[in-house]
Order: sequence, then C-alpha cells, then structure tokens
Amino acid sequence: MTEAIETTQGAEKRLIVEPGLAARVAAIVEPLLESLSYRLVRVHVSGSDGCTVQVMAERPDGTMTIEDCEICSRALSPVLDAADPVPSAYRLEMSSPGIDRPLVRQSDFERYAGNLVKIEMAVAAHGRKRFRGQLLGAEGHLARIHLEDAKSGESTDVMLPIEDIAEAKLMLTDALIAEALRRSKHAERELTLNDNEPAAGRPNYSQKPRNPIPGGPGKNRNRNHHEGE
Repeated sequence: MTEAIETTQGAEKRLIVEPGLAARVAAIVEPLLESLSYRLVRVHVSGSDGCTVQVMAERPDGTMTIEDCEICSRALSPVLDAADPVPSAYRLEMSSPGIDRPLVRQSDFERYAGNLVKIEMAVAAHGRKRFRGQLLGAEGHLARIHLEDAKSGESTDVMLPIEDIAEAKLMLTDALIAEALRRSKHAERELTLNDNEPAAGRPNYSQKPRNPIPGGPGKNRNRNHHEGE
C-alpha cells in the first residue's frame, strides 16, 4: 500500500496515489494546483512520445475545461523545470479526468455512487484483487461495491479499504455520459457568467518562460499539451 500524500491544510487528501517517479512529480504539482483552486487527480509518467508526464486535475465540482488546463499548464511548467524531477526531456500533458475517470478521494466514491466501477486492489480483499460492479458509496475510508460477478456463496455487497486500492475507475455507460454532459453545460454557463464580470474582478494568468535544458540553449525540458472535457 502506498502512503497517501498529505495536501495543504483543509484540503481533502487523495487516498489512492501513484508510486515512484509519478509520486515525486505529484509532490511538486499538488500544492500549486491547490493554490489555484484545482485538485490533483493523478500523475502518470509514460514512455509515449519519448516521455510524457500527464497531470490530471479538476475543479472541486469535478469539471475541467481546456481553459482550466491552459491555466494549470502555464503555472506548472516553470515550477517543474526548476524542480527537475524527471531525468530526461519530456512532454507535459494537462488533462481533465475524463468521463470514465479515476476515483482517488473518499468524496469521489460518494459523488459517483450509482455508477459502475472497476477496481484493482494493491492488497487482496475477500480473496481477490479485481472487482467490478455498482458503486454504492463510501463509509469512512471504505468503498461499498455491489458485485455484478459474485460467485456462488459469495456476498454480493463488499466493503473495500480505499487506501488498499491500486486503481478505481468508472465504467463508460449511457447514464455516465449524460451526467458528464450535464456537468459540462453547467461549467460552460459558469464560465460565461465569469467572462461577463469586469476585467478587474478576474484573475490574470500570464505565461512565464520555462527553463531551458542545461547545455541546450533554446530547448525546453517539457512541451505542453492540453486536454479538456
């Protein structure tokens, strides 16, 4: 089981966190995202396109627009260049959690109750590591799942320690897509209302230059890519 990363005072910590290099990146970006009123969902480091560092984030209400991704990317890029947690050149990718999103906080398991979920345990529970079924919510740090593949003699409802989960992800369904569209429309309305406010009342996010690769003038250690819902 990986120890959950403590966040800034008053913020809900993630109970499902990443190991290794991704954890080092998360320790840098999570406090900065929270200072901008966003929440880190997950950091994933992969070998695609050489090396890609994906930072998945969201607003507290679960939304994340392309504009939000751009704001976060501009803020994170110089900080990551200065901290230099990745030993090679990489591509920085800011993204929303997506419709079939990971669940990482207790509130995620409560908010998305009623949806189908796939769970991979880091520590086996009830004699298995993989679970699939309807998410019924959370009680404390325990997730309640109604199994769709319960075997004969096995309880159909199980309680799983969230901190022992390696990965929990929503399954794509028509109901989930409809809910995501509703949230997206609500976020667009909020953005339109904010755009109509006087400029003096809105925050100004400016692009800061990124640090170049040592010994390589004019080349940046990371390139940005944004993905919003």
